[in-house]
Amino acid sequence: MLEPDPKVVRELLTRYATLRIAQAERPRPAVTRELTDVSYTLCVMLATTSVHEAVARADALLLAKGRATPEACPADADGESGLSLAV
Repeated sequence: MLEPDPKVVRELLTRYATLRIAQAERPRPAVTRELTDVSYTLCVMLATTSVHEAVARADALLLAKGRATPEACPADADGESGLSLAV
């Protein structure tokens, strides 16, 4: 199985989280459609049928890629808390 590009996965996770927040604050049809599209893309990219499973796999992939790179920065050095985006 091909492994997705971590940069693309991170961008999709960021977009997914942003859309979830926007939808919670003020539900709108355009946001709902885009959230559906991003969720579908995550599922396809990570070979899952559930967006929750896709987010968990994406988190695991990004965590594994971060550890596999010798020159990777510690999680808190680049402003990230290291917390999962899983919902």
